[in-house]
Amino acid sequence: MRPDNDSSVRGRGQGPFGSWLLGPLDQDSAVLRRRVQGLLTGTLIATNVIGALVVVGLAALLMPAPGMSGDLVRVTAIAVPVYVVSAVVVGALWGTRGALRTLRWAADGRTPSDEERAASLRVPLRLTLVQAVLWGIATVVFGVLAALVQPRVVLTELLVVAFAGIVVCAIAYLAGEFILRPYAALALAGTSPDRPLSGGVNLRMLLFWCLGTGVPVAGLVVTAVLAWVRGDVSTTKLAISVIALGLVVLVFGLLVTVFTARAVVNPIRSVQHALGRVRAGDFAVEIPVYDGTELGLLQAGFNGMAVGLAERERLRDLFGRHVGEDVASEAMRTSTELGGTVRTVSVLFVDLIGSTALAASRPPEEVVGLLNRFFAVVVDEVDRNHGLVNKFVGDAALAIFGAPVRLEDHATLALSAGRAISRRLAAEVPECPAGIGVATGEVVAGNVGDPRRFEYTVIGDPVNEAARLTELAKNVEARLLASWTAIESAAEGEAAHWRATEDVTLRGRTRPTTLATPKS
Repeated sequence: MRPDNDSSVRGRGQGPFGSWLLGPLDQDSAVLRRRVQGLLTGTLIATNVIGALVVVGLAALLMPAPGMSGDLVRVTAIAVPVYVVSAVVVGALWGTRGALRTLRWAADGRTPSDEERAASLRVPLRLTLVQAVLWGIATVVFGVLAALVQPRVVLTELLVVAFAGIVVCAIAYLAGEFILRPYAALALAGTSPDRPLSGGVNLRMLLFWCLGTGVPVAGLVVTAVLAWVRGDVSTTKLAISVIALGLVVLVFGLLVTVFTARAVVNPIRSVQHALGRVRAGDFAVEIPVYDGTELGLLQAGFNGMAVGLAERERLRDLFGRHVGEDVASEAMRTSTELGGTVRTVSVLFVDLIGSTALAASRPPEEVVGLLNRFFAVVVDEVDRNHGLVNKFVGDAALAIFGAPVRLEDHATLALSAGRAISRRLAAEVPECPAGIGVATGEVVAGNVGDPRRFEYTVIGDPVNEAARLTELAKNVEARLLASWTAIESAAEGEAAHWRATEDVTLRGRTRPTTLATPKS
């Protein structure tokens, strides 16, 4: 079962992965590769360029004196762009292409092995390590340049570059994790992990607090300590430096926090919208699992729950079709014990006329088709009148009105259903004439059988009476007979459609039954 691509699961046009930038679920592998490569390359270039600008700006602000730092600032302004361009090229070739090689299984259209799945989920970390290596080299390079041009500011220069590198690495990881969600979803499709595959949410939140807030603030503190130790920094210079660093901390801290929040909220939101679909009765919904933390376990757990609910709904529907929806609902609402209760109900019995001859003269497939048309009329009218088709017995059907759901006007509904069935069978299925009998009285309604296998049914004199009336009805013109007791129990409007004919002692009974037939 593929994850659902409906907008109600995606959530307000955000796409199945939390953003329309990542495309739909069913996008072609080549399109997905180009999309991810473009987003990764563009994001990493923009992040490194911003980091480089931060280095140049902070280098100009944090030097101890204009005369002492001018040469270094000019060298930095030239060296940083040269290094950034070189690093971006190396990073694109080393990081992006290496990541896509790890994801080759997706382009081949095959399911990844466990090793490939684990490597795919580590791609964002791999991209971050590439950035860390490049910025580590940058820290060494600019530290050497500072030592050659102005040795007194080596520590400040190292601090500036390291600070920018850490922030860039944090953003690179979050951006990589976001952009690679479609591949993570493909890697995790069909899996049910029992533990996080790429670290937990706690670790993620602590890590990004350190990278987005802890380290930048620590840099701010170190800057103040250096100014205090050197003692040659003016109050104005220190204030400007602190303000500049503070603004950088606020901006990059906000950016890291926004990415982190989206990484947490998007999986939860996908589950939220999918739950809305389930509440609306759509149990076929499935959401893509694209997170390797506990949030991914939440997504996978929802999918497992939806599968279980769909199976339960299918069984409930199948159960209801076999025993009737009312019986199924009653069985699920109450304990399934043997025995029953005394109820006053109306019973309708329908039996096909000449079924033996019908089966002998027609192919089995045609007989089954006729029986299905015959029973479709019976079920339709019984349902329309709030009754229950309790069982099919070969070419006959037994319907109950008043159990398991109590009906005050059960006799009225049973008689109305009998007249409608008689009329429709003659018009719609003339090949299947049937006798119909309706009776009213007390029965025991409940579960009969064995605790291992039982069925809901009604037992009592009205059931036998309806069956005998059906036998007699086969020989009357209307093909429909009812007991006068049923007519007396019905509403005046329904009783007006019937007339008494004669008293007959039915087979197996000792007292006569007054027969009633519909008025012509």
